[in-house]
Amino acid sequence: MDMRKQLILAGLVLLFAACGHVQSPLPEEDSSDFVTITDVVPDALLEIRYYSTYNFVGTRIDGYLQPTALLTRRAADSLRAVSDDLKAQGYIIKIFDAYRPQMAVDHFVRWAADIPDTVTKQYFYPDVDKSRLFELEYIMEKSGHTRGSTVDLTLFDMRAEKDVDMGATFDWFGDESHPDCGGNPETGEYRPNDTLTAEQFANRMILRNAMLRHGFKPLDSEWWHFTLCDEPYPDTYFTFPVQQL
Repeated sequence: MDMRKQLILAGLVLLFAACGHVQSPLPEEDSSDFVTITDVVPDALLEIRYYSTYNFVGTRIDGYLQPTALLTRRAADSLRAVSDDLKAQGYIIKIFDAYRPQMAVDHFVRWAADIPDTVTKQYFYPDVDKSRLFELEYIMEKSGHTRGSTVDLTLFDMRAEKDVDMGATFDWFGDESHPDCGGNPETGEYRPNDTLTAEQFANRMILRNAMLRHGFKPLDSEWWHFTLCDEPYPDTYFTFPVQQL
């Protein structure tokens, strides 16, 4: 075979190889290590606030295509252990949010920068000037949720058939949301005050202690927020939307 034919053949081989090659998704676009939480924790209740309009922005948030919740497999397996623990105590977990795509965080940032838009102020931040939301770190350009191993949740009392009273609503911008409001979360000791009752503080401790027992760590500004200690993607901020996997 002469040199000209060899070059043509080599070119055809390269062309066919390129046409048959399927490009792998970028790391932040890859959902293959994620699961739908209710597939792993079938007892979990879902109240996905960012799919609805009942949230601090007041509209459905970008990236929430279905009212479901996703986590990395490792985080979901640990959450199953939490669920089993709490169920033995008479509670079911209710999830407000889990994996949150970067486009949703970007939506929060745009909303926070729009200072005149205060439609939801009386429900979520009545005592905070909206212009201070970045300064106080209620809104940030990056979120641990976007790494896929963080979950926002509360307790549902199976006997009473209602949410457990935690003393402050999910996504409340204020000191009342801090785990140390009303006591010492490290010791579980209640501190009498005008904000939380002893029962409300104790309820928070039930959730917190169960999460800690099964490998999650808390956030010092939100009683509902927990991140898996050994999260598998500590440096990856994912971009795929929230929808059934």
